[in-house]
Amino acid sequence: MQISKQIVSKFPARAAAAFCLITAGGLSYQANFPPFFSESSVSQGVLRSSRAICTIVITVADYKYSLYGLSKDCDEYRHLLSEVHLRSAKRLLELCEINKGFYVKAGQFVSSLRQVPKEYSLTLSLLQDQVVPCDFKFIKEVIVNNLGQDLSEIFTWVKEQPIAAASIGQVHHAMLKDHQEVAIKVQYPGLEKKMKLDTRIMYFLSEFVAWFFPEYRFRWLVSEFTEAVSLELDFVQEARNSETIANNFKNNKFVRVPHIFWDFTTKQVLTMQFCRGHKVDDVEFLNGMKINPEKVAKLLLEVFAEMIFVHGFLHGDPHPGNILVSTEGQGGFSLVLLDHGICKKLDEEFRLRYCQLWKALILSDSKKIQHLAERFGVGKYYRYLPIIFSGRTIDSKSGLEKGMLVEEQKKLKQDLKALTMEDISSFMESLPSDFLIIMRTDELLRSAVSKLGASKWVRLQTYGKYASLGLSPKLNPCSDLKFMSVYTRLVGNIEYIHLRLVLGVTNMVVWMEKLKRCLIKFRRKMSAAGKGNETERPSLNLLGMDSGASVSLCHSWD
Repeated sequence: MQISKQIVSKFPARAAAAFCLITAGGLSYQANFPPFFSESSVSQGVLRSSRAICTIVITVADYKYSLYGLSKDCDEYRHLLSEVHLRSAKRLLELCEINKGFYVKAGQFVSSLRQVPKEYSLTLSLLQDQVVPCDFKFIKEVIVNNLGQDLSEIFTWVKEQPIAAASIGQVHHAMLKDHQEVAIKVQYPGLEKKMKLDTRIMYFLSEFVAWFFPEYRFRWLVSEFTEAVSLELDFVQEARNSETIANNFKNNKFVRVPHIFWDFTTKQVLTMQFCRGHKVDDVEFLNGMKINPEKVAKLLLEVFAEMIFVHGFLHGDPHPGNILVSTEGQGGFSLVLLDHGICKKLDEEFRLRYCQLWKALILSDSKKIQHLAERFGVGKYYRYLPIIFSGRTIDSKSGLEKGMLVEEQKKLKQDLKALTMEDISSFMESLPSDFLIIMRTDELLRSAVSKLGASKWVRLQTYGKYASLGLSPKLNPCSDLKFMSVYTRLVGNIEYIHLRLVLGVTNMVVWMEKLKRCLIKFRRKMSAAGKGNETERPSLNLLGMDSGASVSLCHSWD
C-alpha cells in the first residue's frame, strides 16, 4: 500500500490522464452497443474494465518508480527488474482470477510464450487449472436454444457434471437416442459480447503501456490473442477444422480425431464422438499401461511436424488437455486430437520457406538462414533464429546432436544482455502471423516432450526429417515447362537426399554414443562384480584355470 501511495504521488498527472482516457474509451465503446448489454452487464463490464485499468496503471507506475534513475547495464537494475516482473505478474494473476473469462484465457495465452519474462510465464501458468464450471441450467439453456429441441428429445442421458471446463466453454458426456456416446462442447452464454469489451480494453491498455514505455509494445500480442479467441468462438469452424485434420491423417493408424455430428452442431454447441484417453503428459498412466513415454513423445512430434511441414494446416493449441493417449490403436496406443478451435492454414510460400529454414538449421548454413530471415522480415535478428529453434548459436562448432560449448554459452549470454526490450518488441512485431502460431505451438510441444523424457535430439531429428519431406518435389511441382520441371525435380531430389543423409549420419553418431555409454556401463558392472566375487574365483579351477589365469580374465575387461 505504501508503494502505491509513493507511485501515485510521483506520477499523478500522467497516470490520471491516462486512466481517464482509457476509462472514457471503454465506456464509450459500451455506449455504442446498447442492444448487447443489459444494465447488469454494463455495470459488470465497467467493473471488470476498471479493475484491469487500475492494475495496469499501478504496474506501469511500479516499473517507473522502482527503476527510476538506474542504468540498465548495472546488476542492481537487473535484480530490481526481476522483482518488479514478479510483483506485476502476481497482480495480473489476481486480475485474471477475479475477472475470469477472457482474462483467464489471455493469462494462459501469455504463459505459453517464451518471449515474455519467466516471472510472467511461471506465475500465469497457475491459471491452467483455474476455470470454474458454469451451472448446468445455463448450459442446458444454450443447448436448447441452439438445437431447438429439449434435451430428452435428442439424448438418452446427459451428465450434468462437466468432464472438462475451459475459459470458452465446457464439455459434457452424453448419449444420443441411437446409443452413440458423444461429448457436447457448449459455449458459455453471453461470451461473444464480453469478448468485444474485454479485447477492446486490452487494446487500450497495450497503447497505455506503450505510451509510458515506448519500447514495450504489445499490440502484436493482443492482435494474436484476439484472432485466436475469435476463431475459438465459432464451433462450426472448429468442426470444419476437425474434419480437415481427420482427412489429413486418414491413413495414419496412430492418430484419431472425433467424428462430428453435424445435426447437433451450431456456432455455440459442438457434438462429437466421445473418445477415452489420458492427457499426453500423464507419465504415471503411460508407465502403468506399459506404454513407453519416449515413443509417445516421438509420435507427438511427428504428428505436429507433419502438420507444419507437409500439410500446412496446424492445430495451434496442443496443450496436454487437448491431446489424449488412448490404449486403442496399433502398437498399443494412439493419439486423440481434440479442440480444433485454434487452427491455422499456413501460407504455402511460408510453409516452403519454413522447411528451408529447418534445412538450413540442420546443415548449419548461416548464409541461408540470413537470407530466409530477410524474407521473413526479421533480417536484423537472423542470428537468433538458430537459438530459438535448435538451441545453438548461428556459428556453433558443436554437432547438431550436442549442446552449446561453454565458450558459446558465455558469448550468447553477453549477446543477450545487449538486447533491449525495443529489440524484442521490434522482432515480435516483424514476424509473420504464421511464424507466431508455430512458435507458440512449438513451445507447448517442447514442454510436453520434456515431461515425457525425450531428448532434444528427437525433436531436431523429427523436424529435420519432415522439413525434408515438405521440400520433396513430389509435394511441390513448380513448373509446367518440361525442361524446368525436370531441372527443378533434379535439384529438389539432390537437396532432399543431402538433408536425409546428414540426418542419417548424425543419427548414427547419436546411436554410437549411446552404444558406447552402454558398453562402458556394462564394463563397470562386470568389473564391480569381479571384485565383489573374489571368493568364488577358485571355482574357475574346475575349468582347468589357475588363479593367475583368472586374474588375467578379469583384467581383459579393462
